[in-house]
Amino acid sequence: MPTSVLEIIDYGDGEIVLQRSGDDSEPLLRISFSEESQLYLMDNGLDVAKVMIQAGLQAAATLVEQDDAPENANPVAEHRILH
Repeated sequence: MPTSVLEIIDYGDGEIVLQRSGDDSEPLLRISFSEESQLYLMDNGLDVAKVMIQAGLQAAATLVEQDDAPENANPVAEHRILH
């Protein structure tokens, strides 16, 4: 898979997107903060979005590693619980 340069764009209206640099296609990820959230975050929405993106990438990498593990290595892995 070719390596792409990714960029985070803050549209200033509570919407932040992750997309391939120089690509006009649909963003890879959209984060949309409500007006109430924007008031709470003040001017820190972009920083929060960066942390959210990093956490998502780490979680995806962990899931890929679990999928690559032998079948009987972690029998609980197939029963994930979201809170």
